[in-house]
Amino acid sequence: MALAAALWGTDALLRQPLAGALPASTIVFWEHLIIVVVLTPFLPAAYRAFRAASGRERAALVVIGAGASAVATALFTQAFRYGDPVTPVVLQKLQPLIAVVVAAALIGERVRGRYWLFAVPALVGAWLMAFRDPFSAAPQAVVAALLAVGAAALWAVGTVLGRLVSVRISSRDVTVLRFAIGLPASAVVLALTGGPLAVTPAQLGPLALLALIPGLLGLALYYVGLRSTPAARATLAEMAFPVTAALIGVTLLGTVLVPTQWLGLVIIVVSVTALGLRERRTDPVVAVPV
Repeated sequence: MALAAALWGTDALLRQPLAGALPASTIVFWEHLIIVVVLTPFLPAAYRAFRAASGRERAALVVIGAGASAVATALFTQAFRYGDPVTPVVLQKLQPLIAVVVAAALIGERVRGRYWLFAVPALVGAWLMAFRDPFSAAPQAVVAALLAVGAAALWAVGTVLGRLVSVRISSRDVTVLRFAIGLPASAVVLALTGGPLAVTPAQLGPLALLALIPGLLGLALYYVGLRSTPAARATLAEMAFPVTAALIGVTLLGTVLVPTQWLGLVIIVVSVTALGLRERRTDPVVAVPV
């Protein structure tokens, strides 16, 4: 799970040059389109798996593909346009807390009190990493806040529903269905936002790398790990994403981290690693229903 999230952290290296020339809705659409084309040989098997799934599993797959894959990204991107840049980043930190609640409600996971010994430091570390001055950041715009919370909620629900469907459906089929369902959803988002469909030949190479490395490879590993990882634990492992993004920013993109951001990075790494080691014992902090 952490390795998959670390691959997502390479996203900025590829997305930053594209973001200056293309709107987010266009990038998201082409990411889905390229991945679906690559996965075309696996579409028939994934379709059969979808047909054989229960009604609850089918609904979960639709929410994962349309909601967590396409709509959440659009909401998060739009939040930056309606408000200050602080608000979306702050409220995205609610995702692990939402995931714990949703996992308890939908799939019966329960976290023991010791879970928060790892979760709270990880959340504090994420806050420290997000802001150069962690004591002066505050949400401001109401519309931006609502959009950011919506994105965080959809991503959290996607993690929980991914855990639900991964129990019976193979990780390969879940991956294929996520992008196959997400493609028409991203087309709707593109149409609603009025983004351009066409891209230049020079942009296709970076789009393909963006789609295949942090996109396809990252999510393929993610769903393999999610088959045996409770959602409440997985959502903390996903914090490897900002750690990798920060390290790439420092080494390749010229970003300079202040001491509190380095402290946050260390806290996240220690918290997520300690949780993984702790869960190998016979009394894990996340109780999973049989």
